[in-house]
Amino acid sequence: MTEWWRDAVIYQIYPRSFQDSDGDGIGDLPGITRRLDHVASLGVDAIWLSPIFTSPMKDMGYDVSDYCDIDPLFGTLADFDALVARAHELGLKVIIDQVLSHSSDRHPWFAESRRSRDNDKADWYVWADPNPDGTPPSNWPSVFGGPAWEWEPQRRQYYLHNFLIEQPDLNIWNRDVQDALLDTMRFWLDRGVDGFRLDTVNYYFHDARLRDNPPNPHPGPDTYTYQEHIYSKNRPENIGFLKRMRRLTDEYDARMMVGEVGDRGEGAIRIMAEYTQGDDRLHMCYSFEMLSHQFTARHFRHTIEGVHQGAPDAHACWSFSNHDVFRHVTRWLPHAESAEALARQAAAMLLSFPGTICLYQGEELGQTETELTYDELTDPPALRFWPEVKGRDGCRTPMVWEDSENAGFSTARPWLPVKEAQAARAVAGQQSDNDSVLSAYRAAIAFRKSQLPLRRGETAFLDLPEPILAFHRDAGGQALTCVFNLSAEPAVLTLSEDAELAGPSRATLSDRVLDLPPNGFAWLDRAVGLSA
Repeated sequence: MTEWWRDAVIYQIYPRSFQDSDGDGIGDLPGITRRLDHVASLGVDAIWLSPIFTSPMKDMGYDVSDYCDIDPLFGTLADFDALVARAHELGLKVIIDQVLSHSSDRHPWFAESRRSRDNDKADWYVWADPNPDGTPPSNWPSVFGGPAWEWEPQRRQYYLHNFLIEQPDLNIWNRDVQDALLDTMRFWLDRGVDGFRLDTVNYYFHDARLRDNPPNPHPGPDTYTYQEHIYSKNRPENIGFLKRMRRLTDEYDARMMVGEVGDRGEGAIRIMAEYTQGDDRLHMCYSFEMLSHQFTARHFRHTIEGVHQGAPDAHACWSFSNHDVFRHVTRWLPHAESAEALARQAAAMLLSFPGTICLYQGEELGQTETELTYDELTDPPALRFWPEVKGRDGCRTPMVWEDSENAGFSTARPWLPVKEAQAARAVAGQQSDNDSVLSAYRAAIAFRKSQLPLRRGETAFLDLPEPILAFHRDAGGQALTCVFNLSAEPAVLTLSEDAELAGPSRATLSDRVLDLPPNGFAWLDRAVGLSA
């Protein structure tokens, strides 16, 4: 249990929106390097950079046209090397996004593949003949709407794209494709990266027979959820490629891989178990379970216990927000006394959970979702399905640093607007305020690091009625009781024995009576029973 990533706190940076250094309104690598002192001051262990590779930016960098270079929007390879060097000086590991399931349609590999059926790259993407009536070869849908197949007249075949039409799926059945992708990973390992966040890790393989997915009896609001995706993703052949990736990273010291598993529920737990089993696959999986609107003690308990019981050898990576979902302060505000109270509680709760923790930029400021108008949007799903789909732009707006033009992000008009509600939470305004959300995050991270039970302890939940979430964390004879009132109303609990408040709690304790204000929380210095 000595691997650095097992109890790490990872800070996700969305490069387009962190800091602009050259006045074009788009964040870049020199800007990130400039602001790394802020990240280090939080006490986190690593940064995760969303894609920075050469790209036409149809999906904001998740459509890669050169896996071994930096997009000019973000800088150069020299800028990247400087960023890694500075991060390492500050004691920060560097994790980069790897988008291996698909490339951009502008990638030279695809340009050659689409040209004919008999060239060197002809089988590097997923191609299939049409049905006799000209329709696509299977019923598979795209995540972003419409069919997952696009007609290519040069080859008179369809190609698979699980996401945008401009994101053709690589044929990872082909060993040469696997080798090429592993070479791109080695390129970045040699440059000193400490790990990879693997985008859409369960999409690498598809059913070789292209069988139709069966219907889903409980569909959601979008067409993608109308199917059980048993043939278009989550294929057992994935494991063999994950093992090859692990052998590569094991050639280097202290490197890690975390796979994004976009599924939810029992299926996600099964995938997490399969993908992290033993020591020859992924180091951990990034869960989506806590990125929803659900804010109940039952949900958080069921999620953590479900992974522990269903995938006992798995190592989970938890987060409340990221670049793809509404910010959690906005999602859960109906359960809060105020945004600030909720933000403080969320920090304490997330940093008390077992496993690895991911924070999303701006989360440490209590940042809320930005409300945008249609003419301000850039996200393809929102542009296509507005207003029912709000898209991801609202959580991707620029980081706010100071009381100046565009909140210190850029001297030019930013690629997404900085609104007044977000600028009010700037770093500079919270920096020296001991009662700010920023101070609360620093205190919670420091407390987690100082407590072996929070970093490595076993977890046992207490049976209490809603809205109280409580559990023990125990390691090496040390124990803490973690208690959270997930409500905008105060709560009172009685302790089974004497204990003291520990850490930066938001509660009062007297004569074994614990008073929790709205969205209050407490760490107690031993494992004690509680009653409502």
